[in-house]
Amino acid sequence: MKKIYTDFEKAVEDIKDGMTIMVGGFGLVGIPENLIKAVQNKGTRDLTVISNNCGVDDWGLGLLLKDKQITKMIASYVGENKEFERQYLNEELEVELVPQGTLAEKIRAGGAGIPAFYTPAGVGTVIAEGKETKVFNEKEYLLEESYTADVSLVRAWKADKMGNLVYRKTAQNFNPIIATAGKITIAEVEEIVEVGELDPDEIDTPSIYVQGIIQGKQEKRIERLTVKED
Repeated sequence: MKKIYTDFEKAVEDIKDGMTIMVGGFGLVGIPENLIKAVQNKGTRDLTVISNNCGVDDWGLGLLLKDKQITKMIASYVGENKEFERQYLNEELEVELVPQGTLAEKIRAGGAGIPAFYTPAGVGTVIAEGKETKVFNEKEYLLEESYTADVSLVRAWKADKMGNLVYRKTAQNFNPIIATAGKITIAEVEEIVEVGELDPDEIDTPSIYVQGIIQGKQEKRIERLTVKED
């Protein structure tokens, strides 16, 4: 059995100042929102955060950004977060922007134990500055080092008490690969079921990657509400 937490603050107690953490989600979809709030409440500082983006100004990773708990952000884009943009332009935040596909592969490779790989993305751009390149079949490729983290925070739909995870629809996004790349992975889930209740063919993240789970209710905010006027 995995460690099943009942308190979100306890679930993030292994996150210390200066650590590197990965956080699942795409925009506000599939983010471990209660775990993020627990990190905010804990006041952990000088964090390097690896995630697709940094939420919005008042939700998700934007909460940590607002409280100046993030020192370095590794992401694929600035997104909808004005505070992210402000801190970056004022040199209050170190930012490493990575092409989205490269970011996903750096995380996946890190979780698979692969230290680096070659990709054509970024060749001939500022992304390639200071990095090794090599030609394969008359095409130039860029060497990218993989990412791992001290702690990964992910969100899933269901977990069993062994820590096997099932994600729901687009909330899957970055969560499965991030779950594999942390030394410790904590999963926030909507439902915890008994061992044997999950169909083995439905399991997206095997329990071997998960050290702790916690059940919680999410608000599931919408990042940009688009409606059709009558």
